[in-house]
Amino acid sequence: YVNPYLAVDGPLYAEAAAQGFMVMHPTKDEPYVIDFGEFDCGHVDFTNPDAAAWFADTIIGEKMIDFGLSGWMADFGEYLPVDVRLANGESGMTAHNRWPALWGEVNAKGIAGRGQTGETMMFMRSGGAGVQGHCPMLWAGDQAVDFSRHDGIGTVICAALSAGMLGNAHHHSDCGGYTSLFDTTRDAELAMRWAEMAAFTSMMRTHEGNRPRQNVQYDDDPAVLAHFAKMTRIYARLAPYLRRLSKEASETGLPVQRPLFLHFEDDPETYAIQTSYLLGPDLLVAPVIAAGKSEWTTYLPVGAEWVHVWSGKTYAGGSHATVAAPFGEPPVFYRAGSADGALFEAIVSA
Repeated sequence: YVNPYLAVDGPLYAEAAAQGFMVMHPTKDEPYVIDFGEFDCGHVDFTNPDAAAWFADTIIGEKMIDFGLSGWMADFGEYLPVDVRLANGESGMTAHNRWPALWGEVNAKGIAGRGQTGETMMFMRSGGAGVQGHCPMLWAGDQAVDFSRHDGIGTVICAALSAGMLGNAHHHSDCGGYTSLFDTTRDAELAMRWAEMAAFTSMMRTHEGNRPRQNVQYDDDPAVLAHFAKMTRIYARLAPYLRRLSKEASETGLPVQRPLFLHFEDDPETYAIQTSYLLGPDLLVAPVIAAGKSEWTTYLPVGAEWVHVWSGKTYAGGSHATVAAPFGEPPVFYRAGSADGALFEAIVSA
């Protein structure tokens, strides 16, 4: 884990401030200090090439990679105050939206400086134009631990598809969500449904959440743990397919998760769909994103026939299919005649 802030009571802050590496207060000759609630911190000024190089080498290189880390969450990057003074003379207002790209670049340079490009992987939540050139993986941020439409499990699909169409090839989320506020906590149903969705994305990763003791964890219950293990086996079975999609992404820019209209542009029904996606060209995934469901209905695009993975039943394109959706069998269809049909069928026995 790393973020672009330095706690004011730590030695790295003193080292950076002494060299003029922090963003500055608008009217005082001192670093701009941000109150994070539990502690105060300053923000390293990435418009200063020396400051960016120091962070890349000292923190990313020495403190992380040399220590033995090969992957991390590069958190934040979107909260540059708009009234700061920056080393290059730019206003905080104009620098704010491109700050995530600078943050991604610092991480990428730290990795490259240790010769670990392609071997060490970091992921970010902040983004915008330019991030794609530095960050190999996005995550959706801190979703609520619920099925809500405004910030729950379903919003991850919209985030992935939007990010993908902006050139971010890989996207994932915290399995089970992250944010518990007031009396909202993760239950077993949400944890299991989220794992089902995550198994059909670029990366499958858990998070205990911001209130671990109040939220269901995957190892709290034998049934939940067994379900999660099954989903990880399915994810592993799809590795050959995901590797090819990753190679395609690096060569063409096509994202791994794709809106239906990307491959079925002549079907007007696909343009408004926000609750299902294509994993590559041939696998249609329609996660269960509502509570209390034992079956699920999804639209299948015109231009192909679709085989329901779990039952083997074939459905015509241009129709809505309602299928059983017990835990462990998320609604997934593959394009009839796909060269990967045998691989997709094999997940049934995972």
